[in-house]
Amino acid sequence: MKTIKVLTVCLGNICRSPAAQGILQAAATQHKGLDLQVDSAGTAAYHIGKSPDPRSIRALSDVGVNISAQQARQVKAEDFDYFDWIVAMDADNLANLKAIQPAHSHAKLVMFGAYHTSVALGEVQDPYYGEYDGFVVMREHLQRISERFVAHLMSVDQESSCL
Repeated sequence: MKTIKVLTVCLGNICRSPAAQGILQAAATQHKGLDLQVDSAGTAAYHIGKSPDPRSIRALSDVGVNISAQQARQVKAEDFDYFDWIVAMDADNLANLKAIQPAHSHAKLVMFGAYHTSVALGEVQDPYYGEYDGFVVMREHLQRISERFVAHLMSVDQESSCL
């Protein structure tokens, strides 16, 4: 079984991407035969070393996912060769990632909500400036995306093992 490495990315790495990391890890545990290694980072250096936003921690804790031990970090050039997938939470962060992506890098760089032509779940809205209910909406959106993303990874893995 091959390990698939995924980096989830938002702006500051305290709301959406740490939530996506936790939810994606939880979704992967539901699928036998999928070895997923997930990390998260931000395109900006606003919160390096800080824990996720308490509202993100709470929204995920409500569904049994603990992200409290994560610490924010910024995307670095090496990430583009280490990870198989780098998934951005929105178009602005995707553009930022494309601007810093080294030539001939290894990672597939996509927007998380639109990683495949048959799936278009859109951008994950940043809940940072809103109330707690925005974090619940974010969590639910990330859960839908993660389920489909894991299913996509499983189908791609099945196709490649049949070759």
